Amino acid sequence: MKIKIRDEALDDIPVIEALTKAAFLNAEHSSHTEHFIVNQLRNAQQLTISLVAEDTDTHSLAGHVAVSPVNISDGAQGWYGLGPISVLPELQGLGIGTQLMQAALARLKDIGANGCVLLGDPNYYARFGFEPSAQLILPDVPPEYFQAISFVKRMPEGVVTYHAAFHAEN
Repeated sequence: MKIKIRDEALDDIPVIEALTKAAFLNAEHSSHTEHFIVNQLRNAQQLTISLVAEDTDTHSLAGHVAVSPVNISDGAQGWYGLGPISVLPELQGLGIGTQLMQAALARLKDIGANGCVLLGDPNYYARFGFEPSAQLILPDVPPEYFQAISFVKRMPEGVVTYHAAFHAEN
């Protein structure tokens, strides 16, 4: 299987919804609203980056990553939240998520982002340079699971707020 990472297209939207739903269906720490979050971010024009992993042999989608702006209480600008990131369950473990992560981080650097935060397994995301930061707080989340990567020297300090879409229910 050969994967091409590209921007989402209009025709991809229903497929992105289905693959995101499938990717999180049996996830232990999931609200099972990830597909609603992506749709609501898109509808609110808050999807700064929306990339898909396409199998070039079958032209089917294997994965998706969303990146949206976040607010930090100290007023820091140019920070984004990565996620949800989704890979079809039967294709997980083949490096597709890694390709999506690398492409999303490269795109963030290309647009001049100052940094990125995410909520996830520290053992997985450390390989991309993410690490917990005592300076950044996501309320009601164990601090070791809320991680950041800075593309500049100064790490902001404060409470991070994601777009309201992250409270999506349907």
